[in-house]
Amino acid sequence: MAFRDKELRTPGPVLVDGRQLKRYHIDQLERPLEAAVEKAAYDMLPVLLGEFVDDGTPAAGWVVLHRGGDTGAYLLAYTWVWDNALEVRVAAAGQPALNCPDDDPTHFVEVRRPAVGCVWELAVLEHERAAWVHHMLAPDRPNLAGYLFDTRAEGPVGR
Repeated sequence: MAFRDKELRTPGPVLVDGRQLKRYHIDQLERPLEAAVEKAAYDMLPVLLGEFVDDGTPAAGWVVLHRGGDTGAYLLAYTWVWDNALEVRVAAAGQPALNCPDDDPTHFVEVRRPAVGCVWELAVLEHERAAWVHHMLAPDRPNLAGYLFDTRAEGPVGR
């Protein structure tokens, strides 16, 4: 199968257990992300993030919800820690290769592998690193609101 771009959407930030998270959704034009998959993913998010530990870093980050080309769906939650580092927690549904119990894209389970993301998801990470530096680390006064509304452009993602 040849590589192809997927579609990226940014539905706006969400507050989850005290964390302000940007949202990125990745899917295919011919098969948009299903509402049931989105609901199941966001129901899983508080479990995936676990208990918030305040280390002085603003409680912010982003979430990528990616609907694969097969039965898989992937939820990646990135949170900033220690002012300039990232933690990531991952859940998957419908992907037996990641120990999902079935091929149901709404049945999310935590992935315990040291994964950071695939080529489509990493395009978001590139943008987020630059946005964090620009809004939070470089200025004299951090601008969390500016960071939360600085998202990667919607449209094709992958190349």
